[in-house]
Amino acid sequence: MSGRQKDLPERNRYGREAAAVEKKSRLGRGLDALLSDIPGEDGSAVGSPEVSVDAIEQNPYQPRKQFDEEDLASLSQSIKTHGVLQPLVVRQIGDRYQLIAGERRLRAARAAGLPAVPVRLVDFNDQQVVEAALVENIQRSDLNPIEKAQGFKDYLDRFQMTHDQLARRLGLGRPTITNLLALLELPGDVQDAVRVGQLSAGHAKLLRSVDSHQEQSRIAKEVVARGMSVHATEAYIKQASAEPPAVAESPKEEPAPASPPPEKSAHVQGIEDELRQKLGLRVEIRVKGTDRGQIVLSFESNDDFERMLEVLRR
Repeated sequence: MSGRQKDLPERNRYGREAAAVEKKSRLGRGLDALLSDIPGEDGSAVGSPEVSVDAIEQNPYQPRKQFDEEDLASLSQSIKTHGVLQPLVVRQIGDRYQLIAGERRLRAARAAGLPAVPVRLVDFNDQQVVEAALVENIQRSDLNPIEKAQGFKDYLDRFQMTHDQLARRLGLGRPTITNLLALLELPGDVQDAVRVGQLSAGHAKLLRSVDSHQEQSRIAKEVVARGMSVHATEAYIKQASAEPPAVAESPKEEPAPASPPPEKSAHVQGIEDELRQKLGLRVEIRVKGTDRGQIVLSFESNDDFERMLEVLRR
């Protein structure tokens, strides 16, 4: 065997590794680029093998959870007239097939009553299946922001990858990945509003700047009820954050217990007795300190009052 022939297995090994790297790098350029190395496939359904729709299982990694019924009905009508123009992408598992890309077409084909559909058969591992489903939905079907975020989170958790690594594989910017994942920190009712289109990703991004979940929910309800734009929502949040928080009224302080009055000396008590005798009235001297106090004169009738005035005017 010549030296050149001995080198063939080694060169083939490096060639296979290079092809695998090339396949991974094409993810960022879309699903068509990912599938472009399948021999004999030009992207059309012409000449593609067909399999029974009953033999195709749903993609367990499908990030898209909601499908527009009117859109599916329109696609189903088109399939009745023209057939499935683009093959579904599947991988074989035993004697059945697992869908990788094309769930809208599969649902519409079933609704149209087609017994079989054209397919592309690929040999993908689980990670490539998840990536292909993400790429197809992100670039072709306009996933809502919460579905994108949940799809990214499931991928990162399953394959233990960083935001940077996922961004490179999908051809997206890392801030895009990070900002979408942050939407999952919003309370459930706010996520639901984003999921059904009542709030946009722009609204959600602004709500993330609000401190508490309770306040985020309150503002979200206000935005939906009033149909606020993103710009109006930003102004509303700024105004709300500028208002001073309501301060609960502090309970009134209990008055400090009064100190007991100083005891009356014998001299003061003697003066009280002298005045009572002279005025013929009830007299009380209230001592409040060493040199402070009050003399209280009490009268029970007009005659008592006049007699007291007469004595004081002398």
